[in-house]
Amino acid sequence: MSDERPGFTALRHERLSLEESSARVRSFLAELRTRRSVRDFAPDPVPVELLREIVETAAQAPSGANRQPWRFVIVTDPALKRQIREAAEAEEKESYERRMPEEWLQALEPLGTDWRKEFLEIAPALIVVFRKEWEAGPGGERLKGYYVWESVGIASGFLIAAIHHAGLACLTHTPSPMKFLARILKRPVEERPFLLIPVGYPAAGCEVPDITRKPIDEILTVL
Repeated sequence: MSDERPGFTALRHERLSLEESSARVRSFLAELRTRRSVRDFAPDPVPVELLREIVETAAQAPSGANRQPWRFVIVTDPALKRQIREAAEAEEKESYERRMPEEWLQALEPLGTDWRKEFLEIAPALIVVFRKEWEAGPGGERLKGYYVWESVGIASGFLIAAIHHAGLACLTHTPSPMKFLARILKRPVEERPFLLIPVGYPAAGCEVPDITRKPIDEILTVL
């Protein structure tokens, strides 16, 4: 006889030994230590089915009230990628030349970035992440989203980790403002652009800024 409550199901969980838990974490950490943001992509295509599996992995993230307020759009069409690049560069040029304060420009200088975003066309795919502010209920009423930004942020972290785990590279690109993405991709009014992520294989000879992560003792407090 089942003791499960209506609407609940038994948790599928395997308790690991401390040794296996530690080994898994060390292996995952070693893998993620090689993850870097990439701006130089090879044009080699990436199967859409692989990208679908990556997005499905991202969609396993937790969300406020289980509303799952994320939506993903995979863009591989060259004409759409060109439209997105042109619109992004227009906004980025305005930002670099007029909107960004000098302090921000100085912070970006070591990374070697500017308003030119050719990777938006060269990368074989773009994954555009949208946050869904509300959704229609069964009677047409608006169902509010809860912790939408936090939920979509967590899902985006899952997405980036899954892209790297699949042997691909990506960049978290946030042209500001990003309203053009909703217009070009014809998204409904309740969706707002959150991240624009070019995905693909790194170009041959790809280089990345020589940066380091803060040591664990600087970012962690144990009480």
